Amino acid sequence: MPAIPTSKPYRIGRSKTGLGLFATKPIKKGEKIIRYFGPILDSKKKDEDAIENKYLFELNNRWTIDGSVRENVARYINHSCKPNAESDVRPRKRKVIIRAIKDIEPGDEINYDYGTDYFKAYLKPIGCKCEACEKKRAKKRAEARAEKALLKEKEARKAQRKVEKTAKTTKSKKAPKTKTARGTGKTKRATSGAKRGKGKTLNGHRVAVSA
Repeated sequence: MPAIPTSKPYRIGRSKTGLGLFATKPIKKGEKIIRYFGPILDSKKKDEDAIENKYLFELNNRWTIDGSVRENVARYINHSCKPNAESDVRPRKRKVIIRAIKDIEPGDEINYDYGTDYFKAYLKPIGCKCEACEKKRAKKRAEARAEKALLKEKEARKAQRKVEKTAKTTKSKKAPKTKTARGTGKTKRATSGAKRGKGKTLNGHRVAVSA
């Protein structure tokens, strides 16, 4: 790796995607961080137009910076969908400056948006690994797990209700029926053994007379 003067507010360090550029000092919003530089390629020249690498920075339809040279420390800056810096492109001067778009604290990784063309060609096929996209994927995974757990819980409750319903039905079928004796509706009256004759009234009271 190229040596970086201690006066510079950045260093090369390990990132989630390999190597990256990290702030060593506070960098204010709008402040210039570093210049992206390298040989200028002319697309009208076949040999230069044929050069391919992931460090090519297109200035316009004709001119492109080949930033693959070792001295170009800016090539270590990684892409982010929610960056803290941006590329200030100046085609006429054939120059690119990386500038902060928000305050950057020591230890923060410096990043900028590489643009739609680069994203589609290099990042989309393998999946963007910037912090913003990682958080988005983590959120989706968490939501998927929560939805799966909710569905599982719902199915468990449904199965429990089914078991309880089956048990209740089975218990109802096994319960014995209670038989109730039914009479003829007539009441038999016990007699004293002797046939009762016709009744007579004596002093207002009915008395039985034997035959």
